[in-house]
Amino acid sequence: MMDGSTPVAREVLTTCPYCGTGCGVAVTVKADKVEVAGDALHPTNYGRLCVKGAALGETMLPKGRLLYPAQREGDGFKRVSWDNALDQVAGGFQRIIDQHGPGSVAWYVSGQLLTEDYYVANKLVKGFVGTANIDTNSRLCMSSAVAGHKRAFGEDIVPVSYEDLELADLVVLVGSNTAWCHPILFQRLVKARERRPEMKLVVIDPRRTATSEMADLHLPIRPGTDVWLFNGLMSFLHQYGVVDTAFVDGHTSGLARAMAIADNTAGDLRSVAAQCKLQESVLAEFYRLFARTAKVVTAFSMGVNQSSSGTDKVNAIINCHLLTGRIGKPGAGPFSITGQPNAMGGREVGGLSNMLAAHLDLESPAHRELVQGFWQSPSIADQPGLKAVDLFDAIDSGQVKAVWIMATNPVVSLPDADKVKRALSRCELVVVSDVMANTDTTAYAHVLLPAQGWGEKDGTVTNSERCISRQRAFLPAAGEARPDWWALSEVARRWGYGAQFPYRSADEIFDEHARLTACGNDDAGSPRYLNLSGLVGLGKGAYDALQPIRWPVAAASATVFADGRYYTPDRRARFVPTTPQMPGRRLDDDYPLVLNTGRVRDHWHTMTRTGLAPRLATHVSEPFVDLHPQDALLCGVREHELARVSSAHGHCVVRVRLSGEMPRKSVFVPIHWNAQFASDARVGALVNPVVDPVSGEPEFKHTPVRVEPFLVAWHGFVLSRDGDLKSLTADAAWWTKITGDGYTRHELAGRRSDASWAARARTMLSAGEDADWLEYEDSTANVYRAALIADGRIEACLFISPRPDLPSRAWLSGLFAKDQLEVADRVGLLVGEPLARGDDAGATVCSCYGVGRKTIEAAVRGGCATPAELGAKLKCGTNCGSCVPELKGIISELRAQALAKA
Repeated sequence: MMDGSTPVAREVLTTCPYCGTGCGVAVTVKADKVEVAGDALHPTNYGRLCVKGAALGETMLPKGRLLYPAQREGDGFKRVSWDNALDQVAGGFQRIIDQHGPGSVAWYVSGQLLTEDYYVANKLVKGFVGTANIDTNSRLCMSSAVAGHKRAFGEDIVPVSYEDLELADLVVLVGSNTAWCHPILFQRLVKARERRPEMKLVVIDPRRTATSEMADLHLPIRPGTDVWLFNGLMSFLHQYGVVDTAFVDGHTSGLARAMAIADNTAGDLRSVAAQCKLQESVLAEFYRLFARTAKVVTAFSMGVNQSSSGTDKVNAIINCHLLTGRIGKPGAGPFSITGQPNAMGGREVGGLSNMLAAHLDLESPAHRELVQGFWQSPSIADQPGLKAVDLFDAIDSGQVKAVWIMATNPVVSLPDADKVKRALSRCELVVVSDVMANTDTTAYAHVLLPAQGWGEKDGTVTNSERCISRQRAFLPAAGEARPDWWALSEVARRWGYGAQFPYRSADEIFDEHARLTACGNDDAGSPRYLNLSGLVGLGKGAYDALQPIRWPVAAASATVFADGRYYTPDRRARFVPTTPQMPGRRLDDDYPLVLNTGRVRDHWHTMTRTGLAPRLATHVSEPFVDLHPQDALLCGVREHELARVSSAHGHCVVRVRLSGEMPRKSVFVPIHWNAQFASDARVGALVNPVVDPVSGEPEFKHTPVRVEPFLVAWHGFVLSRDGDLKSLTADAAWWTKITGDGYTRHELAGRRSDASWAARARTMLSAGEDADWLEYEDSTANVYRAALIADGRIEACLFISPRPDLPSRAWLSGLFAKDQLEVADRVGLLVGEPLARGDDAGATVCSCYGVGRKTIEAAVRGGCATPAELGAKLKCGTNCGSCVPELKGIISELRAQALAKA
C-alpha cells in the first residue's frame, strides 16, 4: 500500500494472494505506481495472470486501511499504541484462561496467512495455551479433502502435480468451475488439449458453467449424489475387470467391504442414472471413457468438499483410482484443487483444530510428545479443538469467552452468519487482526490490530500441488501494520515465553518449521511425506533467494506414492467404504429450491480486496440469484428485477438472473457481497450450518430456500466522483456499491415515490454554487434523469425509472474519463442514451482488456467467427482466457440469429 515513502524502482518476484493455483508475480514499484505482471519463470504460470492477479495494483490503495491499533470506545474505536493493545490482548486472554481454563479461548485464522504466521499461531495455541481451539477458514473449503486423504493415505497428501494434468489423457473435473475459479490452471489444460486433441475433458457439475462449455462431456448431476456416481463407477470398473490386481493386492487394504457397499448401493447403471438424474447413455459414456483410459486425473474442488458427506465423496473418488492403480504415476491420480493461496501451507503446520504441525496426529501420544519436546512447551493440546461452526456456536453459548480472528471475515463467510454476528456481539473479548478497518467482522471487535497487506508481507505459501513459493515484500508497511507472527510472538513474550518465541524475521520461523518436518521423520519414528529437511539451515540470504520448490524436499526425495508406499500403520492405502447419503436438509413446501453458493469470475472471497479494483467490478457488478426460467415463473420473479431469497436461517435481496445455466429446482447466489458493498446480500446468512461429521466442513452447496419478489416503486443508479453518498443509500430499500475508474456507482431501488426527484437529487448530490444541472423529469411516469456538471466535467449523474431497464452504465462510465463533455454527451444525458453509435461498448465480457459485449458483437458481425479471430482483432480472451466460453456463446448466439433470419 502506498503511504507516502517511495521505494527505489525495482522488480520483486512474489506470489499472487488469491486462489490456490499459486501464480508467480513480478512487481515493479515506480514512484507512486505499482506495476504487476506474471513471473515468466515461475513453474505454475510462466508469466500468465488471470484478471484478478493482473489487477492487484488497483488494490494497493491506502483508503480504508487499518493503520493503527485501536480499542473500542463507545460506538467507535480510539487509537492506542501497540504496547497498549498487546497488553490488553495478553491480559484479557490470560484472565479468562485463569478463570475458565484454556478451552474458554479460541483463535480463528485463515488461508490468507503466510506459513510463518500460521506456524507461530499453532505453536502458541496448541503448545503454550494448551488448547486446540484454533481453526481456520480453510475448514470451509478443503477440510473434507484433508479428511479423505488421511483416511485413504494415512497423511494429508495431494499426489498430483500440475504437470500430471497436462500429461493425462482424461481429466475429470468434479464440482469445480475451474475456468473461473482457477483460470490459469484451466488454461494449462486448454493448451494441453490444443497440443493433444485426443485428450478428453469431463465436467461433473449441476450447473452449466464456463468450464462445462469447454468439456467433451458434461454430467449435470443432481446436487448431493456424487457418492452414488463414483460408487457406480467403482462397481462398473470391477464388473468389467478394469482392476490393477497387482497394485490392489500389493499396496492396498479394505477392498472387499468398500466393493460390497459400492455394489449394493450403485451396482446398477440404470438406478445410478435415475438417482443422479442423468441420462443413462451419458453416464455409460463417462464410465466407459474412464475405464478405457489409463492416464486419468480426477480433480475436485468445492462442489465435492462443501457437503455434509464431503469426506465420503473424496474417498469415493480415491477408491476408483486405487482400484485401477491410477495413482503415483505420471498423468494419473485424484487431485484436490485448493481454494486459498496458503490453505496447503496451513495444513503443513497443523492449521486445523484436529491437527498437529508437520503432519503429525494430535490424537497420537507419541506425536504429541515429539512436538512438545521440539517446542519445549509447558503443555500440549491432547484432544481436538472446536471446528469452525462449532467454535462460533461455543462463542454464542458462552463456552468460549475470547476469540482472536486473523485475516478472515466470518460474519460474511460462515454459514448461519447472523448467528455469528450474535455470537460476536455476546463475546467477552474479540480481537481482530486485519488489513482493512471496516469489515463486517471488525465492527464487533474490542481490539483491532493492523496487519500487513499483500506487498508488505514476507514469508512463504504452498499451492495446490505442494509447491512452496516466496511471498516477498516490495512496499514499506502502511502506518503501524506489523506481521501477524510478530503480534502473536509479542503476546507469547508477555506470557513469559520469550525464549520459545525469539523470532526476528520470517526466515527463522521457516527454519524451525522445516526442522520440525524432519524431526522423527524416518522409519524408526514417525515417517511422513511432508519433509523439508533439504531446506533446513538456509539462512536469511538463501531464504530470500528461495526458488519455487515442491515438497518433499529431502536428501533422497521421491515422487509421491511412486513406490506404492503409504503412511498408514501397514503402509498400504485404504479403500474406504462410502455409503451414499442425501444432503442434510430436504426441500419442502416452504423451501422448495436448492441454494448453491460459489464464486464469480472476477471477485474473491468477501470482496475486501477485489471490491477496490474498478476492473474487477465490470463483469459481474451486482449480487444476483440465478435460477431456471420455469422456476422464476413459478416464484413470480422476472429477470433484472429484485427478489428476496430466504431460508430457515436468513435472507438476502439480489437481482434476478436467468442465465440458462441452472437446472430445475436449483438456484445460485455468489458468496462475495458484504455490508460495505450491498444493503442485504450476505448469502452466508442463508446457508444452513449442517456439516460433514468427519471433516466439519459446512454444506454450502445445498440449503433449502424460497425465492419471491422484492417489490419496489422505483429503480435507479448514481455515478458520482464522491463515493460517500450515505443520504442516497439511506433513502433506498435496496442498494449495492460498485467501484469505478474515477467514480463510484450505486445501484438503487426504493419504495417511496411521493416526493419530487428534482428536490431529492439535490439533497443526495451536494453541488457547489458554480455547478450546472442537466435534468429531465416526467413526474407522471416517475422517470427522472439528471447530471451534475462542474467546469464542463461530469461530477455525478442520477437515473430513476419505475422499471429496471435503465441506460447503459458502460456508456455513462466512459463520460467520467472525459475532461470536457461534448454537446452530444449533454444531449445523451438528457435523453438517456448515447447519440453516436459505438459510444456504448456494452457490458464487459473481457475484464483483462475491458472489451464489452457490443464491441464483440460488432466484430462477429464483421466476420470474426472464432474466439481466436476475436482475440486477434480485440485482444479479448488472449490473457487469462476465462472469457473464452462467453465469446463462444456470443458467436453461437449471433450465428443462430443469422440462420433464423436467413
